Amino acid sequence: MEIELLHQPDSAIAKITLIGGEELVAQAGAMIAMSGHINASTTLRRGKGGGVFGGLKRVLAGESLFLSVFRTPITGEIFLSPKLMGDLLIYDLSQSELVVQSGSYLASESGVDIDLGFQGFKSIFSGESLFWLDISGRGQVLLTSFGGIYEIDVDGEYIVDTGHIVAFEKSLTFAISKPGGSWLGAFLGGEGFVCRFKGNGKVYCQTHNNYNFGRAVGSKLPPR
Repeated sequence: MEIELLHQPDSAIAKITLIGGEELVAQAGAMIAMSGHINASTTLRRGKGGGVFGGLKRVLAGESLFLSVFRTPITGEIFLSPKLMGDLLIYDLSQSELVVQSGSYLASESGVDIDLGFQGFKSIFSGESLFWLDISGRGQVLLTSFGGIYEIDVDGEYIVDTGHIVAFEKSLTFAISKPGGSWLGAFLGGEGFVCRFKGNGKVYCQTHNNYNFGRAVGSKLPPR
């Protein structure tokens, strides 16, 4: 399987070349175009993170209940795009397992497992999802962001605003806290909560905050 990312970073799409017999799993509705001989089906998946219970867990994490599976008997290509305008990242799971923020998973190879991860009530107090996705197994994963995506190499401790996290490697631990010495100063400054990562690993961040964007745009929309 070969993945080529086009139109980065603000309107990225993925061009994926599948060799005969290969299988691609993606979020429902992510496909925008594909070769005519590629077979598309809908599934709840089996195994870890699969079945009806696995699908319901994905819903809790802000993902779709069903997944799309694409198979081809001969070489073909398929184009995928995220729901929001932004960037894409290819991550090779041979490096580490990932914790992925709600809505940031787009697609993966068939050897990748997608399961629900409970990050504790510290996540809900930060304004983020209580449940994130645990990504494990072997293969490539496509992650999506709102705006540009970039990586940070953590060696020791690093602080990231909760609304800008796309994913992080499971070699890292984290705690929700205030950015400075004062809670009042944090909220008056508009910073809110942050994640304090510790350990060695990578954090992937997005340049824009979905929640802040929604509040800014929503306040200007006419009432229904």
